Amino acid sequence: MTAFVVKSFSKARPYIFIDESHLNHSFTWLRDHQNDSGCFQSVGKLLNNAMKGGVDDEISLSTYVTMALLEASVSLEDPLVDNALSCLRKAAKDVSSVYTQALMAYTFSLSGDTELRDMLMAKLEEKAVKMDGQLHWERKSATAPPDAPFWYRALSVEVELTSYVLLALLSSPKADLGKASEIVSWLSKQQNPYGGFSSTQDTVVALQALAKYAEATFSDKGDAKVTVTSKTGFKEEFHLDHTNRLLLQKASLPDVPGDYTVSASG
Repeated sequence: MTAFVVKSFSKARPYIFIDESHLNHSFTWLRDHQNDSGCFQSVGKLLNNAMKGGVDDEISLSTYVTMALLEASVSLEDPLVDNALSCLRKAAKDVSSVYTQALMAYTFSLSGDTELRDMLMAKLEEKAVKMDGQLHWERKSATAPPDAPFWYRALSVEVELTSYVLLALLSSPKADLGKASEIVSWLSKQQNPYGGFSSTQDTVVALQALAKYAEATFSDKGDAKVTVTSKTGFKEEFHLDHTNRLLLQKASLPDVPGDYTVSASG
């Protein structure tokens, strides 16, 4: 929790006033709870386990804290980060948890350790679930119950770890946007009607990953045309360009229910 707050406050610096003394006290507290190995101690209790995510042991906790420090722009030469990365490098090859592998892959992407990042991404590729042009990751024990309702969505931790893989993928200098789009396709189907996901934790990570994907794929050039037609002769065209890309366009359908075809070009 302290690491998450440090990251959040650091990201908010350009927009609001942040008391530097609070950040410095947090860094001191984290140093006081770092073992000689560089890993971090688990301290305190969560009143709501939904905020825990997939962190469940010393290595996953240490990976999360290190990731948060790197996102807070703490220097790689800072002993707090340097020692933490040393801990993770020793553990990376033996980690079997798909959640921790995803978290580590993103962390090593941030630290620039391409060798370990590529090794972890290769392991994750073997565990990927591919279906209907979509891509995601899940824990072995996580399967939909046999009586799951039609609106059943993935468990929170699956959304979170898949989002970390997307972040790791997009943090590479040569990001595979094709594979990223398959992950985004799956993530978008896990959103609830209000735009969030299952919990606070997975919503924060998923929105961060989706925002990074939007940044990587954004373009203010090019036009598109969307055409809606029906067998009864109905036809409506919508034109999109940089002047109206944020504008809602709509048209009334003559028959509801009815069969309509939507096509896009551009």
